[in-house]
Amino acid sequence: MGLFILRRLGVMILTALCLTFIVFFLTNLYPNLEKLAKTQGNQRMSDEAVTSYLGKNGYLQPLPVKYGQWLGVLPGHVFEDDEGKVTGRCIEKGMDPADAATFCGILQGSWGESTVFKADVGDIVSTRLGLTGWLMFFVMLLMVPSALIVGVLAGMREGSKLDRSLSTFSIASTATPEYVSGVIFITLFASSAGVKWFKGTATSAADDITFENFFLPVLTIALYGMGYIARMTRASMTEVMTAQYIRTARLKGVSFNNIVLKHALRNALIAPFTVIMLQFPWLLNGVVIVETLFNYKGFGWTLVQAAGNNDIELLLACSVVAVFVVLVTQLISDIGYVFLNPRIRIA
Repeated sequence: MGLFILRRLGVMILTALCLTFIVFFLTNLYPNLEKLAKTQGNQRMSDEAVTSYLGKNGYLQPLPVKYGQWLGVLPGHVFEDDEGKVTGRCIEKGMDPADAATFCGILQGSWGESTVFKADVGDIVSTRLGLTGWLMFFVMLLMVPSALIVGVLAGMREGSKLDRSLSTFSIASTATPEYVSGVIFITLFASSAGVKWFKGTATSAADDITFENFFLPVLTIALYGMGYIARMTRASMTEVMTAQYIRTARLKGVSFNNIVLKHALRNALIAPFTVIMLQFPWLLNGVVIVETLFNYKGFGWTLVQAAGNNDIELLLACSVVAVFVVLVTQLISDIGYVFLNPRIRIA
């Protein structure tokens, strides 16, 4: 197991480097850099002024050099103008250049400064990620138990009326996008056209989470993901219920409830477990629509702002977090296989 984890960690590091390099390359294309320069200056900047801004901030260096500086494995960029003023990646405002660190990338905890929010990117990402963490927590709390119950009930008696009804509900929930169900919920439960039980915006939930201002976004996300998990659980449960050892247990006179709870359920949860673990990266990136719709300023909302305003440093930080969450959840799901089914061995 230890060797397996070490190998997977090595693959995870290589995968993270490749993915972040691709994002770094795309965000540092010259049209994006030109747009950034004009956003920070003015839209009528001449080509010479754009080149001067990009050179002063180290954007015109070779791509591998810029990527190494961003990671923190190469010395940070330093620029000295005609007046002798020294600026650079590692030199903060008001700092003596002699006191600046040589390396100042993400490995040293320096994520850069957001050009839109005018604040440290690390502080922005940690704050917004915490807000989305609460959203993910309540979504999983509602989605996972509900999906497992629906899937198990449907798979216990394949072909029954209950199975057909629950399967239809699962397909319908998965087929309805979040922006459709979210608008429907707002219209029905948070507007003057319907019953005003909840708030149509979750902005206030950033400071104080209540049932009134947080239930609709949680329900919108949970309903969409619940159908997929329920269908996977139902398919797995149906397969297990036809296994030979289940038939043997029935012939021995074991009650149906004991067969489901003690024999079938654990093996039936192996496939849904992977799907459940994959919900974490999906939630982290899939909340973009819901957070924008309900104006909840979490990680998804920040990602939209970074992409829409060409905030390169913030966009890169969001990509690092997303890659990290995807790789870690995949590792946890692989390890979870062994604990759910001892017959699975690590080769």
